[in-house]
Amino acid sequence: MLRHSSVFTRRAVARPAMIDSAFLNAAPLTVATPMMAGATFSNRWSTSSVAPSDVSKAAAKSKEFNFLEAFTQNFNKAAASTNHSESIISMIRRCACVYKVQFPIRTNINLQKNTYDVKIIEGYRVQHSHHRLPCKGGIRYSEHVNQDEVMALASLMTFKCAIVDVPFGGAKGGIKVNPKGLPVSELEAITRRYASELIKKNMLGAGIDVPAPDMGTGPREMAWIKDTYETFHPTDINAPACVTGKPISQGGIRGRTEATGMGAFTAIREAVSYKDDMDRIGLSTGIEGKRVIVQGFGNVGSFTAKYLHEAGAKVIGIAEYGGGLYNKNGLDVPALFRHAVDERKNLFDFRGDMELVKDSVSLLTMDCDILVPAALECQVHSENADQIKAKIIAEAANGPLTAPADEILTKKGAIVIPDIYCNAGGVLVSYFEWVKNLSHVRMGRLEKRYDQKTKESLIRHFNSMLTESGVKSSPSRVADKLDPILSTGADERDLVASGLEDTMMTAYARLRAISKEKNCSLRTAAFVDAIDKIATAYSELGLFP
Repeated sequence: MLRHSSVFTRRAVARPAMIDSAFLNAAPLTVATPMMAGATFSNRWSTSSVAPSDVSKAAAKSKEFNFLEAFTQNFNKAAASTNHSESIISMIRRCACVYKVQFPIRTNINLQKNTYDVKIIEGYRVQHSHHRLPCKGGIRYSEHVNQDEVMALASLMTFKCAIVDVPFGGAKGGIKVNPKGLPVSELEAITRRYASELIKKNMLGAGIDVPAPDMGTGPREMAWIKDTYETFHPTDINAPACVTGKPISQGGIRGRTEATGMGAFTAIREAVSYKDDMDRIGLSTGIEGKRVIVQGFGNVGSFTAKYLHEAGAKVIGIAEYGGGLYNKNGLDVPALFRHAVDERKNLFDFRGDMELVKDSVSLLTMDCDILVPAALECQVHSENADQIKAKIIAEAANGPLTAPADEILTKKGAIVIPDIYCNAGGVLVSYFEWVKNLSHVRMGRLEKRYDQKTKESLIRHFNSMLTESGVKSSPSRVADKLDPILSTGADERDLVASGLEDTMMTAYARLRAISKEKNCSLRTAAFVDAIDKIATAYSELGLFP
């Protein structure tokens, strides 16, 4: 009989005990299963002819590209700027729970012969902090998923939530598969089995741990997780809140798809609104006319480019896997968006006034005002950071700059808008969806018509004032000349956009103030802000027992 093996480290109580980081970074203990019976292992060190200096260089490079290592460096740098005790800092730094699971699924099913193959799938779920519950974080599907990466992303989520005042602890999940190479039936089987493994360990639920989409996943996978959870908990009235990023028909929220891109745009807009900051780097205030290069034209990059274009920026380059598009006078972003996003066609099949660039990474170093890395981690590193010409780097992806690259760019005087703030729009709107699911009512449903009637009443009153003053008019003519927002009620998408914009604006002002006060980068300021909030929560909670 096939059984799965797992590594599971978790507290017995609701709040996290400190876990030795050496243990968390060690290779997981794996229990052998019948599928692994043929494996062989060796404890002998292999000899190498590589020179010691080459080994040290390789080790340094490997360390730079370790996402968890980069996160830890940034955290420690910020922690040194706070007045919290080492015990509190240690509690905040470490992951509370790391779960690794391996489970079998059927593949290559032949119904006529009644045969199938078995594939072992590797998955992770990490809960970084329980200072707030539930934990929150996406699930990514990628053949490059590993424990360190998931731990780093979970840690990042804790700080991201704190910065935008979302009452969640950080978490992250990952499954080591390439979703593009799998049939839908197999993806569904993997998703549902992974969800069931989390349910069995009490790591999924509206008040426990709430996943969301990430790289390689989307509303479809979230709907499968929701349905699996409801199968195990048929009487849970709050079951839809066990996951966010769902389709609208399954309890999702309008505005979630574009949320991260809208948040990144708002972060950039706020950054360029301060005259003294722009004077320092030699730019004018406002987005109008700014030259932008975006790396990645997926969900985040495409919407960020769309909003920047609508605000008057010139998106001159888009870098994607396998190549890039460039036009020094600006790309036709609306047409590209329709082609790649609405019609889901290959970006490089688009025909327009542009230059095809074979080496997409070279686009990052081209002359521009704003660079938006919206793809993968570690895209800007010590070997290319000095070549970056952009004066503002907005981290729309998670960890696109390595720690050495961040130092190089900061010393050059560039403004780096850190990922833990810049791409927080997604978790912020996930929070709105979670609240919607728990309240069991669509946002705007109760107040939209009342709001609209109030505005119509104001228009009638304004019209009567005009009539009394001798101006001939009518309520409809007045309404036609006003912005539509002044004569209609706010629906769900309007309220979501408003909440997102207000939160991102407030957060940037706070981070900038901390940066000025402590004479530090925005990244360090963001970590300081989050550490202060989390430390306060732990201090007020106390320890159990």
